[in-house]
Amino acid sequence: MGQIHLARVYDHDAELPGQAFFVERLWPRGVRREDLAAVWVKDVAPSPDLRRWYAHDVSKWEEFRRRYEAELEAHPESWEAIADEAAAGDVTLLYAARDREHHSAAVLRDHLRTQLRGR
Repeated sequence: MGQIHLARVYDHDAELPGQAFFVERLWPRGVRREDLAAVWVKDVAPSPDLRRWYAHDVSKWEEFRRRYEAELEAHPESWEAIADEAAAGDVTLLYAARDREHHSAAVLRDHLRTQLRGR
């Protein structure tokens, strides 16, 4: 099993460990698609309703984590390709949020680690 890395899409360097996956539903402003060497997996991102509800309000973080975990459990097809890649080697999950601790990619990373331990 490889490592699952996190990197902010706006400040990552060109050399990312393993396969890179952009895991947000909306494309980041100011980033050209051809400049980002990553697979865009928007269906793995939180649902639009959950994203709007959370609105990066850290006071809602624990409930956001719980709700997003439930979405991931309900839709394994959204993350299975990333898990398969992580089982074979390193992957990097790219996210756009300014907050480097409280973002959906961190929840996804933890979810993937749990799933890979169970394989």
